Amino acid sequence: MKVNLHSALNDTNIDASQSSSQRQVALSISVIASELERTVPLNLCLILDHSGSMEGRPLETVKQAAGQLVDKLKEGDRLSVVVFDHRAKVIVPNQIINDSTSIKGEINKLRASGGTAIDKGLKLGIEELDKGRKDSISQAFILTDGENEHGNNDLCLKLARLATDYSITLNSLGFGDDWNQDVLEKIADVGGGALAYIQRPEQAIEEFGKLFNRVQSVGLTNSYLKFCLMPRVRLAELKPIAQVAPDTIELPVQKEENEFIVRLGDLMKDVERVVLVNTYIAKLPEGKQTIAQLQIRYDDPAQGKEGLLSKSILVEANFMQQYQPQVNPQVQNHILALAKYRQTQIAETKLQQGDRAGAATMLQTAAKTALQMGDTGAATVLQSSATHLQDGDELSEMERKKTRIVSKTILK
Repeated sequence: MKVNLHSALNDTNIDASQSSSQRQVALSISVIASELERTVPLNLCLILDHSGSMEGRPLETVKQAAGQLVDKLKEGDRLSVVVFDHRAKVIVPNQIINDSTSIKGEINKLRASGGTAIDKGLKLGIEELDKGRKDSISQAFILTDGENEHGNNDLCLKLARLATDYSITLNSLGFGDDWNQDVLEKIADVGGGALAYIQRPEQAIEEFGKLFNRVQSVGLTNSYLKFCLMPRVRLAELKPIAQVAPDTIELPVQKEENEFIVRLGDLMKDVERVVLVNTYIAKLPEGKQTIAQLQIRYDDPAQGKEGLLSKSILVEANFMQQYQPQVNPQVQNHILALAKYRQTQIAETKLQQGDRAGAATMLQTAAKTALQMGDTGAATVLQSSATHLQDGDELSEMERKKTRIVSKTILK
Protein backbone atom coordinates (compact mmCIF):
# COMPACT_ATOMS: atom_id res chain seq x y z
CA MET A 1 0.00 0.00 0.00
CA LYS A 2 1.14 3.52 -0.76
CA VAL A 3 0.29 6.91 0.71
CA ASN A 4 -1.39 9.35 -1.63
CA LEU A 5 -0.38 12.86 -0.48
CA HIS A 6 -1.38 16.10 -2.24
CA SER A 7 -1.34 19.74 -1.20
CA ALA A 8 -3.18 22.85 -2.38
CA LEU A 9 -3.24 26.49 -1.29
CA ASN A 10 -6.46 28.44 -0.96
CA ASP A 11 -4.74 30.96 -3.26
CA THR A 12 -1.53 29.90 -5.04
CA ASN A 13 -0.63 33.49 -5.95
CA ILE A 14 0.74 35.91 -3.35
CA ASP A 15 1.18 39.66 -3.57
CA ALA A 16 4.97 40.17 -3.54
CA SER A 17 4.54 43.75 -2.30
CA GLN A 18 2.86 42.67 0.97
CA SER A 19 5.00 42.26 4.11
CA SER A 20 2.94 39.22 5.21
CA SER A 21 0.23 37.05 3.66
CA GLN A 22 -1.99 34.40 5.21
CA ARG A 23 -2.52 31.13 3.35
CA GLN A 24 -4.35 27.91 4.16
CA VAL A 25 -2.64 24.73 2.96
CA ALA A 26 -5.05 21.83 2.40
CA LEU A 27 -3.43 18.40 2.59
CA SER A 28 -5.25 15.40 1.12
CA ILE A 29 -4.04 12.05 2.48
CA SER A 30 -5.33 8.59 1.57
CA VAL A 31 -4.14 5.06 0.79
CA ILE A 32 -3.68 3.52 -2.64
CA ALA A 33 -4.12 -0.24 -2.31
CA SER A 34 -3.07 -2.90 -4.78
CA GLU A 35 -5.53 -5.71 -5.51
CA LEU A 36 -2.70 -8.18 -4.87
CA GLU A 37 -2.10 -7.02 -1.31
CA ARG A 38 -3.42 -9.22 1.44
CA THR A 39 -6.28 -8.16 3.69
CA VAL A 40 -5.13 -7.01 7.11
CA PRO A 41 -6.90 -8.82 9.99
CA LEU A 42 -9.21 -6.71 12.13
CA ASN A 43 -8.75 -6.69 15.89
CA LEU A 44 -12.10 -5.40 17.18
CA CYS A 45 -13.34 -4.84 20.72
CA LEU A 46 -16.97 -4.01 21.51
CA ILE A 47 -17.23 -2.07 24.79
CA LEU A 48 -20.93 -2.06 25.62
CA ASP A 49 -22.94 -0.28 28.30
CA HIS A 50 -25.50 -2.58 29.95
CA SER A 51 -26.49 -0.25 32.80
CA GLY A 52 -30.07 -0.10 34.07
CA SER A 53 -31.04 2.69 31.69
CA MET A 54 -30.41 0.34 28.74
CA GLU A 55 -33.29 -1.89 29.90
CA GLY A 56 -35.66 -3.17 27.22
CA ARG A 57 -35.51 -2.23 23.56
CA PRO A 58 -32.23 -0.22 23.73
CA LEU A 59 -30.18 -3.18 24.95
CA GLU A 60 -31.99 -5.64 22.69
CA THR A 61 -31.22 -3.59 19.57
CA VAL A 62 -27.59 -3.15 20.64
CA LYS A 63 -27.27 -6.93 21.07
CA GLN A 64 -28.78 -7.42 17.63
CA ALA A 65 -26.39 -4.86 16.07
CA ALA A 66 -23.41 -6.47 17.82
CA GLY A 67 -24.49 -9.90 16.58
CA GLN A 68 -24.62 -8.65 13.00
CA LEU A 69 -21.10 -7.25 13.34
CA VAL A 70 -19.87 -10.66 14.50
CA ASP A 71 -21.33 -12.18 11.33
CA LYS A 72 -19.42 -9.64 9.19
CA LEU A 73 -16.02 -10.57 10.62
CA LYS A 74 -13.80 -12.60 8.32
CA GLU A 75 -11.52 -15.56 8.84
CA GLY A 76 -8.45 -14.40 10.76
CA ASP A 77 -10.21 -11.42 12.37
CA ARG A 78 -10.12 -11.13 16.14
CA LEU A 79 -12.89 -10.04 18.52
CA SER A 80 -13.28 -9.27 22.19
CA VAL A 81 -16.34 -8.02 24.06
CA VAL A 82 -16.25 -5.97 27.26
CA VAL A 83 -19.41 -4.87 29.09
CA PHE A 84 -19.79 -2.30 31.81
CA ASP A 85 -22.26 -0.85 34.24
CA HIS A 86 -20.64 0.68 37.35
CA ARG A 87 -18.10 -2.14 36.99
CA ALA A 88 -16.67 -3.84 33.92
CA LYS A 89 -15.99 -7.39 32.82
CA VAL A 90 -14.80 -9.31 29.78
CA ILE A 91 -17.49 -11.62 28.41
CA VAL A 92 -15.57 -12.59 25.23
CA PRO A 93 -11.76 -12.63 25.65
CA ASN A 94 -9.68 -11.57 22.65
CA GLN A 95 -9.76 -14.44 20.16
CA ILE A 96 -9.64 -15.31 16.47
CA ILE A 97 -13.16 -15.78 15.14
CA ASN A 98 -13.89 -19.50 14.95
CA ASP A 99 -17.24 -19.96 16.64
CA SER A 100 -19.46 -16.94 16.03
CA THR A 101 -22.51 -18.74 17.46
CA SER A 102 -21.03 -19.03 20.94
CA ILE A 103 -19.85 -15.40 20.84
CA LYS A 104 -23.33 -14.17 19.91
CA GLY A 105 -24.68 -16.40 22.67
CA GLU A 106 -22.54 -14.58 25.24
CA ILE A 107 -23.71 -11.21 23.93
CA ASN A 108 -27.36 -12.29 24.05
CA LYS A 109 -27.03 -13.19 27.76
CA LEU A 110 -26.57 -9.52 28.62
CA ARG A 111 -29.07 -8.02 31.05
CA ALA A 112 -29.43 -4.37 32.07
CA SER A 113 -28.48 -3.33 35.61
CA GLY A 114 -26.35 -0.89 37.61
CA GLY A 115 -24.83 2.51 36.88
CA THR A 116 -22.27 3.73 34.34
CA ALA A 117 -18.44 3.76 34.51
CA ILE A 118 -17.08 4.28 31.01
CA ASP A 119 -13.44 4.38 32.12
CA LYS A 120 -13.61 0.90 33.63
CA GLY A 121 -14.94 -0.54 30.36
CA LEU A 122 -12.41 1.43 28.33
CA LYS A 123 -9.49 0.15 30.43
CA LEU A 124 -10.48 -3.49 29.99
CA GLY A 125 -11.14 -2.97 26.29
CA ILE A 126 -7.66 -1.56 25.68
CA GLU A 127 -6.15 -4.50 27.58
CA GLU A 128 -8.04 -6.99 25.41
CA LEU A 129 -7.10 -5.23 22.16
CA ASP A 130 -3.46 -5.16 23.21
CA LYS A 131 -3.44 -8.97 23.15
CA GLY A 132 -4.15 -9.10 19.40
CA ARG A 133 -2.78 -5.88 17.94
CA LYS A 134 0.33 -7.26 16.21
CA ASP A 135 0.00 -6.96 12.40
CA SER A 136 -3.68 -6.05 12.67
CA ILE A 137 -5.98 -3.04 12.62
CA SER A 138 -7.09 -2.48 16.22
CA GLN A 139 -10.40 -0.71 16.78
CA ALA A 140 -12.80 -0.26 19.70
CA PHE A 141 -16.51 0.57 19.53
CA ILE A 142 -17.58 2.19 22.82
CA LEU A 143 -21.33 2.48 23.29
CA THR A 144 -23.11 4.17 26.19
CA ASP A 145 -26.42 5.88 26.85
CA GLY A 146 -25.50 7.75 30.01
CA GLU A 147 -23.29 10.07 31.96
CA ASN A 148 -20.10 8.66 33.46
CA GLU A 149 -21.51 9.04 36.99
CA HIS A 150 -19.49 6.17 38.49
CA GLY A 151 -16.35 6.91 36.48
CA ASN A 152 -13.66 9.53 35.99
CA ASN A 153 -13.82 11.64 32.83
CA ASP A 154 -10.17 12.69 33.05
CA LEU A 155 -9.18 9.03 33.26
CA CYS A 156 -11.20 8.36 30.09
CA LEU A 157 -9.04 10.88 28.20
CA LYS A 158 -5.81 9.50 29.67
CA LEU A 159 -6.86 6.04 28.51
CA ALA A 160 -7.71 7.41 25.05
CA ARG A 161 -4.18 8.85 24.80
CA LEU A 162 -2.77 5.52 25.97
CA ALA A 163 -4.74 3.75 23.24
CA THR A 164 -3.08 5.88 20.55
CA ASP A 165 0.33 4.90 21.93
CA TYR A 166 -0.65 1.29 21.20
CA SER A 167 -2.03 2.16 17.72
CA ILE A 168 -5.57 1.45 18.93
CA THR A 169 -8.40 3.58 17.50
CA LEU A 170 -11.42 4.45 19.66
CA ASN A 171 -14.88 5.07 18.16
CA SER A 172 -17.73 6.37 20.33
CA LEU A 173 -21.45 5.68 19.95
CA GLY A 174 -23.87 7.76 22.00
CA PHE A 175 -27.22 6.02 22.48
CA GLY A 176 -30.37 8.06 23.17
CA ASP A 177 -30.25 11.64 24.45
CA ASP A 178 -28.64 11.43 27.91
CA TRP A 179 -25.01 10.59 27.12
CA ASN A 180 -22.24 13.07 27.83
CA GLN A 181 -21.37 14.47 24.41
CA ASP A 182 -18.21 16.20 25.64
CA VAL A 183 -16.73 12.98 27.04
CA LEU A 184 -17.62 10.76 24.07
CA GLU A 185 -16.47 13.32 21.52
CA LYS A 186 -13.14 13.80 23.28
CA ILE A 187 -12.61 10.03 23.52
CA ALA A 188 -13.20 9.73 19.75
CA ASP A 189 -11.10 12.80 18.86
CA VAL A 190 -8.16 11.86 21.09
CA GLY A 191 -8.52 8.20 20.11
CA GLY A 192 -8.45 9.02 16.39
CA GLY A 193 -11.90 7.59 15.68
CA ALA A 194 -15.43 8.68 14.88
CA LEU A 195 -18.39 9.84 16.97
CA ALA A 196 -21.82 8.39 16.12
CA TYR A 197 -25.25 9.34 17.48
CA ILE A 198 -27.89 6.63 17.82
CA GLN A 199 -30.96 8.75 18.42
CA ARG A 200 -33.49 5.90 18.34
CA PRO A 201 -32.97 2.18 19.10
CA GLU A 202 -33.79 1.13 15.52
CA GLN A 203 -30.79 3.16 14.27
CA ALA A 204 -28.29 0.98 16.19
CA ILE A 205 -27.75 -1.52 13.38
CA GLU A 206 -27.28 1.23 10.77
CA GLU A 207 -24.76 3.19 12.88
CA PHE A 208 -22.80 0.07 13.83
CA GLY A 209 -22.70 -0.80 10.13
CA LYS A 210 -21.43 2.66 9.12
CA LEU A 211 -18.61 2.48 11.65
CA PHE A 212 -17.73 -1.05 10.59
CA ASN A 213 -17.51 0.02 6.93
CA ARG A 214 -15.19 2.84 7.95
CA VAL A 215 -12.99 0.42 9.90
CA GLN A 216 -12.84 -1.98 6.95
CA SER A 217 -11.47 0.79 4.72
CA VAL A 218 -8.41 1.33 6.94
CA GLY A 219 -5.20 0.39 5.13
CA LEU A 220 -2.36 2.01 7.09
CA THR A 221 -2.12 2.83 10.78
CA ASN A 222 -0.30 5.06 13.27
CA SER A 223 0.36 7.77 10.69
CA TYR A 224 1.94 11.15 11.37
CA LEU A 225 2.21 14.26 9.25
CA LYS A 226 5.79 15.56 9.33
CA PHE A 227 6.55 18.93 7.81
CA CYS A 228 9.18 21.65 7.70
CA LEU A 229 8.37 25.29 7.05
CA MET A 230 10.84 27.28 5.02
CA PRO A 231 12.45 30.44 6.44
CA ARG A 232 10.03 33.39 6.67
CA VAL A 233 7.05 31.03 6.92
CA ARG A 234 5.32 30.38 10.26
CA LEU A 235 2.23 28.70 11.67
CA ALA A 236 -0.69 30.70 12.99
CA GLU A 237 -0.43 31.04 16.75
CA LEU A 238 -3.93 29.79 17.66
CA LYS A 239 -5.20 26.37 16.52
CA PRO A 240 -3.05 26.28 13.36
CA ILE A 241 -3.94 22.74 12.25
CA ALA A 242 -7.27 20.93 11.97
CA GLN A 243 -8.73 17.95 10.15
CA VAL A 244 -11.82 18.84 8.12
CA ALA A 245 -12.67 15.52 6.42
CA PRO A 246 -14.10 12.95 6.87
CA ASP A 247 -14.98 14.87 10.06
CA THR A 248 -13.67 17.97 11.80
CA ILE A 249 -11.17 17.67 14.64
CA GLU A 250 -8.67 20.18 16.06
CA LEU A 251 -5.23 18.55 15.81
CA PRO A 252 -2.42 19.24 18.29
CA VAL A 253 1.00 19.93 16.78
CA GLN A 254 4.40 19.19 18.29
CA LYS A 255 7.75 20.63 17.29
CA GLU A 256 10.87 18.49 17.25
CA GLU A 257 13.95 20.52 16.32
CA ASN A 258 13.12 22.05 12.90
CA GLU A 259 10.17 19.77 12.19
CA PHE A 260 6.48 19.87 13.08
CA ILE A 261 4.66 16.60 13.78
CA VAL A 262 0.89 15.95 13.83
CA ARG A 263 -0.66 12.57 14.64
CA LEU A 264 -3.26 11.46 12.07
CA GLY A 265 -3.83 7.83 13.12
CA ASP A 266 -5.48 5.48 10.61
CA LEU A 267 -5.42 6.16 6.88
CA MET A 268 -8.25 4.80 4.75
CA LYS A 269 -8.27 3.34 1.28
CA ASP A 270 -9.73 5.75 -1.29
CA VAL A 271 -11.21 7.91 1.49
CA GLU A 272 -9.50 11.27 1.76
CA ARG A 273 -8.36 12.65 5.08
CA VAL A 274 -8.09 16.41 4.63
CA VAL A 275 -5.99 18.56 6.96
CA LEU A 276 -5.84 22.36 6.93
CA VAL A 277 -2.63 24.14 7.95
CA ASN A 278 -2.92 27.89 8.63
CA THR A 279 0.31 29.72 7.73
CA TYR A 280 1.68 33.26 7.50
CA ILE A 281 4.24 33.93 4.78
CA ALA A 282 6.56 36.93 4.86
CA LYS A 283 7.61 38.87 1.78
CA LEU A 284 9.65 36.75 -0.65
CA PRO A 285 11.18 37.41 -4.10
CA GLU A 286 8.98 37.32 -7.18
CA GLY A 287 8.38 33.91 -8.76
CA LYS A 288 7.78 30.39 -7.44
CA GLN A 289 8.93 29.86 -3.88
CA THR A 290 8.85 26.71 -1.74
CA ILE A 291 7.07 27.39 1.55
CA ALA A 292 6.94 23.88 3.08
CA GLN A 293 8.09 20.28 2.71
CA LEU A 294 5.70 17.47 3.73
CA GLN A 295 5.94 13.75 4.44
CA ILE A 296 3.85 11.02 6.09
CA ARG A 297 5.27 8.46 8.53
CA TYR A 298 3.13 5.35 8.96
CA ASP A 299 2.88 1.65 9.83
CA ASP A 300 1.83 -1.00 7.31
CA PRO A 301 0.25 -3.93 9.20
CA ALA A 302 -0.13 -5.89 5.94
CA GLN A 303 3.66 -6.03 5.67
CA GLY A 304 4.33 -6.04 9.41
CA LYS A 305 6.44 -2.88 8.97
CA GLU A 306 6.59 0.22 11.16
CA GLY A 307 7.92 3.73 10.73
CA LEU A 308 7.71 3.79 6.93
CA LEU A 309 7.99 7.12 5.11
CA SER A 310 6.09 8.41 2.09
CA LYS A 311 7.75 10.42 -0.62
CA SER A 312 8.16 14.02 0.49
CA ILE A 313 6.39 16.74 -1.46
CA LEU A 314 6.94 20.48 -1.73
CA VAL A 315 4.33 23.21 -1.28
CA GLU A 316 4.97 26.14 -3.61
CA ALA A 317 3.50 29.62 -3.89
CA ASN A 318 3.80 32.09 -6.74
CA PHE A 319 4.85 35.61 -5.69
CA MET A 320 3.66 38.33 -8.11
CA GLN A 321 4.33 42.06 -8.35
CA GLN A 322 1.06 42.43 -10.27
CA TYR A 323 -1.04 40.25 -7.99
CA GLN A 324 -3.94 38.31 -9.50
CA PRO A 325 -5.77 35.88 -7.20
CA GLN A 326 -5.98 32.21 -8.12
CA VAL A 327 -8.48 30.92 -5.57
CA ASN A 328 -8.99 27.17 -5.16
CA PRO A 329 -12.74 26.58 -4.58
CA GLN A 330 -12.20 23.15 -3.01
CA VAL A 331 -9.84 24.55 -0.39
CA GLN A 332 -12.29 27.39 0.24
CA ASN A 333 -14.94 24.76 0.99
CA HIS A 334 -12.60 23.09 3.49
CA ILE A 335 -12.11 26.47 5.18
CA LEU A 336 -15.87 26.87 5.44
CA ALA A 337 -16.18 23.40 7.03
CA LEU A 338 -13.75 24.43 9.76
CA ALA A 339 -15.54 27.77 10.21
CA LYS A 340 -18.88 25.96 10.65
CA TYR A 341 -17.36 23.81 13.40
CA ARG A 342 -15.72 26.69 15.25
CA GLN A 343 -18.77 28.95 14.99
CA THR A 344 -20.90 26.21 16.54
CA GLN A 345 -18.36 25.81 19.35
CA ILE A 346 -18.54 29.54 20.07
CA ALA A 347 -22.35 29.27 20.16
CA GLU A 348 -22.15 26.43 22.70
CA THR A 349 -19.79 28.46 24.90
CA LYS A 350 -22.12 31.47 24.80
CA LEU A 351 -25.06 29.23 25.72
CA GLN A 352 -23.14 27.85 28.71
CA GLN A 353 -22.46 31.44 29.79
CA GLY A 354 -26.17 32.27 29.61
CA ASP A 355 -25.86 34.44 26.50
CA ARG A 356 -28.83 33.01 24.56
CA ALA A 357 -28.95 35.89 22.06
CA GLY A 358 -25.24 35.54 21.30
CA ALA A 359 -25.58 31.77 20.94
CA ALA A 360 -28.52 32.17 18.53
CA THR A 361 -26.58 34.68 16.43
CA MET A 362 -23.56 32.37 16.16
CA LEU A 363 -25.74 29.40 15.23
CA GLN A 364 -27.33 31.49 12.49
CA THR A 365 -23.85 32.39 11.25
CA ALA A 366 -22.89 28.70 11.27
CA ALA A 367 -26.08 27.88 9.33
CA LYS A 368 -25.15 30.46 6.66
CA THR A 369 -21.64 28.99 6.49
CA ALA A 370 -23.13 25.51 6.00
CA LEU A 371 -25.28 26.83 3.15
CA GLN A 372 -22.23 28.42 1.52
CA MET A 373 -20.52 25.03 1.38
CA GLY A 374 -23.70 23.28 0.18
CA ASP A 375 -24.31 21.43 3.46
CA THR A 376 -28.08 21.95 3.55
CA GLY A 377 -28.65 19.26 6.20
CA ALA A 378 -26.42 21.03 8.72
CA ALA A 379 -27.90 24.42 7.80
CA THR A 380 -31.40 23.16 8.63
CA VAL A 381 -30.35 21.77 12.03
CA LEU A 382 -28.29 24.83 12.99
CA GLN A 383 -30.99 27.32 11.95
CA SER A 384 -33.64 25.31 13.81
CA SER A 385 -31.57 25.48 17.01
CA ALA A 386 -31.04 29.21 16.52
CA THR A 387 -34.76 29.80 16.02
CA HIS A 388 -35.66 27.88 19.19
CA LEU A 389 -33.28 30.04 21.22
CA GLN A 390 -34.67 33.23 19.66
CA ASP A 391 -38.19 32.07 20.57
CA GLY A 392 -37.12 31.75 24.21
CA ASP A 393 -37.07 27.95 24.23
CA GLU A 394 -34.39 25.74 25.73
CA LEU A 395 -32.55 23.39 23.43
CA SER A 396 -33.41 19.77 24.16
CA GLU A 397 -30.61 17.23 24.65
CA MET A 398 -31.46 15.82 21.21
CA GLU A 399 -31.10 19.27 19.61
CA ARG A 400 -27.78 19.89 21.36
CA LYS A 401 -26.38 16.58 20.17
CA LYS A 402 -27.59 16.97 16.60
CA THR A 403 -26.09 20.46 16.53
CA ARG A 404 -22.73 19.09 17.67
CA ILE A 405 -22.78 16.22 15.18
CA VAL A 406 -23.62 18.40 12.14
CA SER A 407 -20.89 20.85 13.12
CA LYS A 408 -18.30 18.08 12.76
CA THR A 409 -19.37 16.38 9.57
CA ILE A 410 -21.62 16.56 6.52
CA LEU A 411 -24.86 14.61 6.89
CA LYS A 412 -25.33 11.79 4.44
